[in-house]
Amino acid sequence: MDTPAPRILVIEDNPVLRANLDAMFVEHGIHADFAADGLSGLQAALSEPPDVLVLDLGLPGLDGLRVCERLRAQADRHVPVLMLTARDALDDKLLGFRSGADDYLVKPFAAAELLARCLALSQRHRAGTTHVLRIGSLSIDRRSGLAQRAGRPLDLQQTAQRLLLALAEAWPRTLTRSELIERVWGASPPESGPLRTHLYLLRRALDGPADTPMLKTVHGVGFRLEADT
Repeated sequence: MDTPAPRILVIEDNPVLRANLDAMFVEHGIHADFAADGLSGLQAALSEPPDVLVLDLGLPGLDGLRVCERLRAQADRHVPVLMLTARDALDDKLLGFRSGADDYLVKPFAAAELLARCLALSQRHRAGTTHVLRIGSLSIDRRSGLAQRAGRPLDLQQTAQRLLLALAEAWPRTLTRSELIERVWGASPPESGPLRTHLYLLRRALDGPADTPMLKTVHGVGFRLEADT
């Protein structure tokens, strides 16, 4: 059975780009809704959550960062967000991720790449799910920060908690050391061994009492979570 086409909401104030994206989506049999400003786009995303939100950063009224933050705070499910921007500096990308974006695309971009990223986001395990992220016996409530494994609360310090969330949101993909450092510390990581201690603490809390370890080291690549059920 074929996977149904995702429903996409685009919040973009440039009418030419909106028209081009509309034509591209129609060509591929995808339904897309459009909004030209942040506030109306946020209202549309909250009233009928799309499978993917394509969100411009520079919007009139309510900018893309604020839209993303409010969506994360108010929506009853996780809506994957692909953020569009003309800014390609690392700090700008980090701001986008910290506001809750799932992916980032710098203008100008190829339509085929935007389409591929939208399809990938719509197929991720967490598309359309609630704020509780589940991988095997592990559950993480994104709002409260509470993490449990097999119903047992995990006693995590803040940095270990951020590492666990980054790995869980990337699952089943492997994150490199540099990706983990970027997501947790941004452009200003600790000078020496920022990961080693915190990964040790995370592994002890997550896997210590369990028979099956979930935190895996992929030698020469990085780290990933592996479902235990």
